[in-house]
Amino acid sequence: MPILWIIVAIIIGAGTGFGLTQFKNKTRQADHQKQLEKTRQQADKILKEARSEAQSNLDKAQSDIDKRRQELNQFSDRLEAREKKLDDKQEKFDQSQESHRQEVEDLNQAKDKIYEIRQQQEEKLAKIAKLTKKEAADKLYQMVEKNTQADLKDLIAKLQTEAKAEAEDNARAILISAMERLASETTAERTITTVKIDSEDIKGRIIGKEGRNIQTLQKITGVDILVDDSPGVIVLSCFDPVRREVARQTLEMLIKDGRIHPARIEELLEKAQKQVQKEVVQAAETAAREIGVIGIPPTILQLLGELKFRTSYGQNVLKHSVEMAHLAGVLSEQIGADTAICKYAALVHDLGKALTHKMEGKHHHLSGEMLRKYGVDEKVAHAAEAHHDDIEATTIEALVIRVVDAVSAARPGARNISAENFVERMKTLENIANSFKGIEKSYAISAGREMRVFVKPSDLDDLQSLQVARDIALKIESMMNYPGTIKVTVIRETRAIEYAK
Repeated sequence: MPILWIIVAIIIGAGTGFGLTQFKNKTRQADHQKQLEKTRQQADKILKEARSEAQSNLDKAQSDIDKRRQELNQFSDRLEAREKKLDDKQEKFDQSQESHRQEVEDLNQAKDKIYEIRQQQEEKLAKIAKLTKKEAADKLYQMVEKNTQADLKDLIAKLQTEAKAEAEDNARAILISAMERLASETTAERTITTVKIDSEDIKGRIIGKEGRNIQTLQKITGVDILVDDSPGVIVLSCFDPVRREVARQTLEMLIKDGRIHPARIEELLEKAQKQVQKEVVQAAETAAREIGVIGIPPTILQLLGELKFRTSYGQNVLKHSVEMAHLAGVLSEQIGADTAICKYAALVHDLGKALTHKMEGKHHHLSGEMLRKYGVDEKVAHAAEAHHDDIEATTIEALVIRVVDAVSAARPGARNISAENFVERMKTLENIANSFKGIEKSYAISAGREMRVFVKPSDLDDLQSLQVARDIALKIESMMNYPGTIKVTVIRETRAIEYAK
């Protein structure tokens, strides 16, 4: 019996579960149907909106197409009208061209007729004069030449004179204009330097025990130090201004420091040399920057800076070079020369003056040699080397450098040498040469930079002439102070003259 109840319970449970399952499925299916209906409604709505938007865009596109079609029609009408005008113009041009062609043809016929009449007239004239056309032209030319020859010569001479005068006036005006545009100082410098001292006791300390301090100073600086010549100052004398400047700075630092002994002198000398080297480079860079010259090789820049401490007849060489570069720039612009080459060459033209105490030769030859050695443009090297007369100036830039060098040197106050001193120097050179035996004549030329000595061939042979040249050069070195080098040329000439009778 219990089993029966169990089976009944199972059947009832299964039926209940099946009914619940069916109910849930129907409920879920109803919900799904509602969701599907809702989705279908949303899709219809979206489709309707898309169709509406597409129709709107289609209407707008159709409107644009109609507008463009209308504009295209208008443009086509304008093209047709323009084409019609061009056709009309072409027709008129063809008519005009045909008319012009006819006029040209008529003109050529008239020219031919005129030429024919002229030929007939020339033939008649030739028969009358019994001369051909060429013979008549030659006779006419000879008559005109004979009658006007003197007048032509006078006219040519007049034109040459006027051209020369005008050229001189123009050159003078250009030089004056260039000089007026440059105003620089005219202070002259000397070959000695003085160092002021506070008391005379300093002199004793500088001399040192048994003169060891001053001997050390003179030995390592290469400068003569004069302590007894003038009160209140110490005089430094040396032909090399760079060494003189190093000695001046060394002495001033020693006086300021107070410790004066050989070891301290050497220490401060090294410091002064570095300071002077710095000043040399700065001076060169400042000069190049002021002129506007770039790309100068370092070695050339070093030599250029050393010119700050060198003078020529009292004129500072670096200031002279900068002044020349300004003048060269102004002058080259007015005459059409290369301004960059003129400025560069003017700035370095006296470069050799920084080497004349180290190398033999004239300073302008040394300038050209150094510029070529370090790769400077040949045009610059030639212009710098040819600023004196012993080298021919083959370019307009070289002539500019020669002119501005003369202008800068001749400017009032630029140099402190007087005519009397110049004459005295030339006489001294000639007297030194004439003091030797066997000298016939001697001449100091090139502003005292060269000696020409003529010896008596009967008194001196070739070997003796060589010795005399050496002795004269040594005597000049020992007796005179001068910038650069002096070339001594001894000339021995023997002439044999006979007459055939």
